[in-house]
Amino acid sequence: MTVLRIGAGALAVVLFTVGCAGERAQSSVEPTAGASTTVTSPTVTGTPIARVALGEAPRRSASPTARPTPKPTRTAPRTATKPPQETQLPPPPPTPSSTACTPHHQGTPASRAQVKAALADAAAKTYWPTSAPDIRIPPALIKATAWQESGWQSAIVACDGGIGLMQVMPATADWMNQRFGQSYDVWDYRDNAYLGANYLAWLTKYIGDMYFDDYRLDATLCSAELNSCLLNAVIAAYNYGHGAVASEGSPLTIPNPRYVGNVRALMTECVCLSY
Repeated sequence: MTVLRIGAGALAVVLFTVGCAGERAQSSVEPTAGASTTVTSPTVTGTPIARVALGEAPRRSASPTARPTPKPTRTAPRTATKPPQETQLPPPPPTPSSTACTPHHQGTPASRAQVKAALADAAAKTYWPTSAPDIRIPPALIKATAWQESGWQSAIVACDGGIGLMQVMPATADWMNQRFGQSYDVWDYRDNAYLGANYLAWLTKYIGDMYFDDYRLDATLCSAELNSCLLNAVIAAYNYGHGAVASEGSPLTIPNPRYVGNVRALMTECVCLSY
């Protein structure tokens, strides 16, 4: 996924490219043992994005004794990783095509209202109900990821084979369905949203267990160092694959800072947040 952000103050201009940024699956059934996912994000161009008002500042309490709610304590990743609890690996990412290619559309596209509802529903699911019921995918994260991946185009097919809103690879969708005991159809925009959200949840647990003992996808836990928080790591792995970000015995790595920075910006500035 190639991203260009121009400007840092009043305007952010973002180019998104369609590609296989991640492959995922949804489930209300907790998986058993074993899973890991490697994903890459190739290219395709498009250009929707706009700013969204940040909203008014929080009001001060009328009570003289009221105290501000403290921010969560920042949790840096440990330097010595724990062995991964998920060991079954999904199909490797596809090799990028060396030839010029233009993405195409297949099927009937969903409306923005339909996409919005599907992404909101996917964000509301509990994907690890037994071992990690507190894992939640923030609605802004899944909306921003879908916008970055496809511009909310439910019928887009990338040159590398990534499909739909979340640019899910068919082989990875098959693996996620098997892993989570589901039968989601990668061509259905609602199931595609579930696949993407489930993969984000899988990455949250996989990386959280190895480096953080924490599953909070909270921007307030991030410092200026990109590898400082789970949120950045999950975004990076959705685009580049878990193996490029989290590796047993190695420090947490963010190989795609542009992608991470862009999705983080979209979580607060994307025009899609107002749909």
